[in-house]
Amino acid sequence: MKTFSIVTHKCFWAVIGAVFVMAWSCWAAESGSDAAVKDDLKEKYRQEVLGGKGQSPKDQEYVIGYRDILYVEVYGEGSMAIGPSNPAQGAPSAEGQDLQRGRGAGAEVGVDGRVSLRHIGDVYVVGMTLKQLAEYLSKLYGAVFSEPNVITSVVQSNSRQYTVMGQVKTPGLFLLDQPLTIVKAIARAGGLSEWAKSDITVIRQGNDLVAEKEKSSNKPVKNVQQFQFDYDDFVAGKNVEKNIQLEPGDVVVVH
Repeated sequence: MKTFSIVTHKCFWAVIGAVFVMAWSCWAAESGSDAAVKDDLKEKYRQEVLGGKGQSPKDQEYVIGYRDILYVEVYGEGSMAIGPSNPAQGAPSAEGQDLQRGRGAGAEVGVDGRVSLRHIGDVYVVGMTLKQLAEYLSKLYGAVFSEPNVITSVVQSNSRQYTVMGQVKTPGLFLLDQPLTIVKAIARAGGLSEWAKSDITVIRQGNDLVAEKEKSSNKPVKNVQQFQFDYDDFVAGKNVEKNIQLEPGDVVVVH
């Protein structure tokens, strides 16, 4: 009887512990949206960690474009993306199988600007930031799930491109898949050819893949800018600030 009592006692507390863990997990999942931290508080604490060195530059928000690979998840319901490794119907992939970078973990934005998602079908997403997309999909998935918490991210950026032409070893069209300066772009293009001069021109046109561009409501954006860069000056440590960061659609011409 004594042994039975001890076993029963242990089982009782094990069950209570399991119930507590389950209850805590449910609370944590439901409180995720309510526990959002505001941007100003994030900035305040970041400055405290940095020692109050002032406002740090912020990257522009990513704007979704054609052929981007997106990951869309409804919290608690899994991935909503439909792709080769995420079919609309069918058996799940083998456990432990690595997903390929790109389509395997998400869905591609087609040439029509739409992405295919479970339960809601094709959705036009080009021109939206990730934050706008999450807000938009939350409204759509509200017809399917109760108070859905939608998570969006870019698995692979294919829409952001730049061109390098002129006197480089491998001119062509390149993906702007990371922050890139003029010098880095030239290095990616194989470096200067033997006939290259030190003069480089960057041609920049207004495009829809850069957030917060000033746009007129009456006229289309046709604001063309040119930036001059001297490679020899840069190597000599002069005018290094002219080694600007490229934007989507930039054309780098090496004379």
